[in-house]
Amino acid sequence: MRMLASKALVQVLEEQGVRHIFGYPGAANTPILDAVGKSSIAHILMRNEQGAVHAAAGYARLTGKVGVCTATSGPGATNMITGIANAYMDSIPLVVLTGQVASGLVGRDAFQEVDTTGVTTPISKHNYLVKDPNDLPRILEEAFWIAGTGRPGPVVVDIPMDVQRMRVDYQPQGTPQIRGYCPHLPATDADAAQLADAIRQAERPLLVAGGGILIAHASEAFAALAAGTGLPVVSTMMGIGAVPCAHPRYLGMVGSHGVPPANAAFAEADLVVFLGARVSDRTVSDTEALAKRAAVAHVDIDPAEIGKNIPCDLAIAADLADFLPRLTRALAGYTCPGGWADKAAERRAAMPLPDGKKRGAVNPKYLMRRLSEATGGRAVVTTEVGQNQIWTANHYQFARPGTFLTSGGFGTMGFGLPAAMGAKLARPDELVIAIEGDGSFQMSMPELGAIRQWGAEVKIVLFVNRVLGMVHEYQDVNFQSRHSGVDLGAYPHYPSIAAAYDIPCGTVAENQDVDSAIAAMLETPGTYLLEVLVDRTESTL
Repeated sequence: MRMLASKALVQVLEEQGVRHIFGYPGAANTPILDAVGKSSIAHILMRNEQGAVHAAAGYARLTGKVGVCTATSGPGATNMITGIANAYMDSIPLVVLTGQVASGLVGRDAFQEVDTTGVTTPISKHNYLVKDPNDLPRILEEAFWIAGTGRPGPVVVDIPMDVQRMRVDYQPQGTPQIRGYCPHLPATDADAAQLADAIRQAERPLLVAGGGILIAHASEAFAALAAGTGLPVVSTMMGIGAVPCAHPRYLGMVGSHGVPPANAAFAEADLVVFLGARVSDRTVSDTEALAKRAAVAHVDIDPAEIGKNIPCDLAIAADLADFLPRLTRALAGYTCPGGWADKAAERRAAMPLPDGKKRGAVNPKYLMRRLSEATGGRAVVTTEVGQNQIWTANHYQFARPGTFLTSGGFGTMGFGLPAAMGAKLARPDELVIAIEGDGSFQMSMPELGAIRQWGAEVKIVLFVNRVLGMVHEYQDVNFQSRHSGVDLGAYPHYPSIAAAYDIPCGTVAENQDVDSAIAAMLETPGTYLLEVLVDRTESTL
């Protein structure tokens, strides 16, 4: 069928089940948007191209499908760089469509030209510059397949504006075949038996749940493994929710910002089993010391991650959705040594809960615990990066897998608000809560306009301490409280900002008012901003 390349592009999107595309227009991508406007796909106009990528990421995380976003050439494409890098680090499947200057001008420093494929090569799973319009349908189908299979990630497709206007003969391509790309790594019973033997021989085995469990949709299989064996479980930040936080064997997040029960178990284990984790420096600061005191097993779908950051005694490249049931079967009849499991559980039980006794400001940890209780831990929660992220990770008790959306690997301020919008459009019937710090919020605050425009009803909890809290705290600890570049100075009046967007707002300044403030937020229909006044000396942990 003969049609414009831009129409063929939209045809592929529709066949891939795309319902929303997040973006920002410019001359170099208007042919794409013109074709989208004639289709069943809704173009969601964001207020910044970076926000478009984060919204597509939130959408992808909630649907389990490939998110799609678009921008024009030059500054439009470069504004997407942070979002693409964020998706790459956290293995989020995206297809990023960028316009490019006309083919004859590529490489000539034309108006709004940038080498998009060159810039994005280190931060994308794959990328394309489309030179022949007849290649566009094949390239797009490959892009979706690459983005969503194996270890997911962003794929960038850069399309010159003249190519978008050319005519092509469109035929559906079928399942792509790319030589050398093998996205599925089947597990074997032999691999499972080998790890099961190591677990049986260990006196103090520990499971580390990484984000790969959630990406593989293997949370149920992982919970069955933990329940059947009684093995203690800790998680990385991206692995939070792999088992419900109330699971009797879950000890919390491990690492530099983790909780004492998790870190104590991690320090004492004689076998550490990493499942779908990158083993980053935030999780294990001294990998050589860990390798000396404990045996290490690492299971991941990406062979490049295994052994990259920590020496492994047992390395298994496999799809966790396939591997975890095999491991559970191989461990049939096994029970974790009682003394080890009980000690870990006792430490968790002894961890004090945050209290709300202090007057004069809100304890954010207490508020997150009360918010968790008010929602039953069942809300979809996004965060920014900084103290708000750690307060959420350690004190909101997630009851469902895949409902904690945060920027783990790249640590991107400005992620949470647009990600919450994308999540709400993905699951309009879900309660979606964005946890914000006032520094991060000011990076993406204009997206309130997109939230209002598109009816994405998001609850926003805004912690206000008028400084960049985590850096302020870091300067307290490491620079004798010499604070430089962290005071937000002439901060805005957030209730007025909310009112400007016709968003209801409440303010809470005392712990004793936390429950009523949360109730007001949850009971008010539509988007709501809850301003939470926090002492700037409040610690992260």
